[in-house]
Amino acid sequence: MAVHIQALVRAKWLVDAVKANKIGPSLRVLDTSWYLPKLKRNAKNEFKEGHIPGASFFDIDECCDKTSSLDHMLPTEREFADYVGNLGIGNKTHVIVYDASDFGSFSAPRVWWMFRVFGHDLVSVLDGGLKNWVQEGNPVTAEYSKAEPTEFQASLKQSWVKSYEDVLGNLDSKQFQLVDARSSGRFRGIEPEPRENIEPGHIPGSVSMPFYSFLGSSGEELPTRQLAEMFRDAGVDLTRPLCATCGSGVTACHVVLAAHLCGHPGVSVYDGAWSEWFTRATPENVVSEGKGKLA
Repeated sequence: MAVHIQALVRAKWLVDAVKANKIGPSLRVLDTSWYLPKLKRNAKNEFKEGHIPGASFFDIDECCDKTSSLDHMLPTEREFADYVGNLGIGNKTHVIVYDASDFGSFSAPRVWWMFRVFGHDLVSVLDGGLKNWVQEGNPVTAEYSKAEPTEFQASLKQSWVKSYEDVLGNLDSKQFQLVDARSSGRFRGIEPEPRENIEPGHIPGSVSMPFYSFLGSSGEELPTRQLAEMFRDAGVDLTRPLCATCGSGVTACHVVLAAHLCGHPGVSVYDGAWSEWFTRATPENVVSEGKGKLA
């Protein structure tokens, strides 16, 4: 019988697992923190200073396609398997991912999606992340013990990954809906992008649903019924194919997670996202209320 793994786990669940000394080959915890350079936060150093007991650090800028000019694009199956295997994760390991963002969740859904896109469904996001973990009075530690490496087999679900060509062709075919998880200002083209030589705006026909709108003040995911209402209010039909995008493929995965919680798994991600689109698209395919590429 297949084991059903919840996409979200609460802090209390993980506290009990840590107290019971369950962290090991069958359960691994990953700090997946990643920040935009403008925030001037060093995720690795913060991990060394304090993390959830038993956690290892997952670096999305290391587990990526290093031949790409774009940030943290998906690695190959072999590269992903080697990376997570070195973290002590096998195909029967339940993986808990979290990050230390002030939002409560920022990059963790990306790593949750990475595991799933490489065929590993035994993965959950810690609801509320380190923010909520600490707010509830749970411990952090600077102690770290490297997990014993093991073997992991990865199998990419290619249909869950969209390319520039896929999204370009969809402008006419409209085979899938496209939701953008960046802030409304960046989507509209009136707030700057965080990366050099990239101007704000959006892909024609895409819908704005900022990633932080899926989160409550504690950093925890909003109730499923509220998430479903948000999709409906945005004009998104979850019974139809859906693709998520953002700046570089990280916060797009909040859309994937929210749709999954609403009973619609398998939402795809445009991995190159706005960073690639703005660089490659013709001016007429960059929608913006500002000047920029349209000027």
